[in-house]
Amino acid sequence: QVQLVESGGGLVQAGGARRLSCAASGSIFSINAMGWYRQAPGKQRELVAVITTDGSTNYADSVKGRITISRDNAKNTVYLQMNSLKPENTAVYYCNADITNWGTRLRYWGQGTQVTVSS
Repeated sequence: QVQLVESGGGLVQAGGARRLSCAASGSIFSINAMGWYRQAPGKQRELVAVITTDGSTNYADSVKGRITISRDNAKNTVYLQMNSLKPENTAVYYCNADITNWGTRLRYWGQGTQVTVSS
């Protein structure tokens, strides 16, 4: 059993910053890529950022320069530092991880954490 637990969501004023965390736990042999997605009301879930095991990153064009993804492999945790937040960044943010355990490689999702940016 693998669990991803996000934290750090909440209400923030426009221009402010927020740091999200996502910790993976359970029966884990290795974690490959980890990433963050978001889903705004009435919209499809979209990729925000992804980071590989060796630290290579990829960002959605809309967040480049304002958001930084990082990970702590020893803690099986991925972070998302969001700066200069805008009301349109309001969404449920989901953690995603590509995990191998017992010879099986699967993608897991967290339950999501709400980030609301007020104007």
